[in-house]
Amino acid sequence: MSSQHRPLPPLEVRERATCMCDYGSACSSFAPGHALHLIQSRLASATPSEWSDAIVEHADAASGVILVRTLEGGEPVALWNGAGASLVLSPGAPVALHGRYHVLAAGRERFNVLRR
Repeated sequence: MSSQHRPLPPLEVRERATCMCDYGSACSSFAPGHALHLIQSRLASATPSEWSDAIVEHADAASGVILVRTLEGGEPVALWNGAGASLVLSPGAPVALHGRYHVLAAGRERFNVLRR
């Protein structure tokens, strides 16, 4: 005679998950400002008219904050990235910002950014 299978109830989540970039490792999250998801990158590439050219004014490696100024309107845009964009960028570097999908392009590299 077989016993009835009793499914285990799901565990209750008691704490928010933290990304590994908080501990100096690679991002384990695809939330805004963390790792760039493949679909996010492809959507940004598929909509080329929504890119805005910009120049990096400031990049703080300790906090991950990047300040860029768009060429179209000259408006400053503050961004945050925990995946290392501020380590790659330097003041005066040309970049492109995709407004809809929150992607920052620096040469061939793409970063998921959080607009602050």
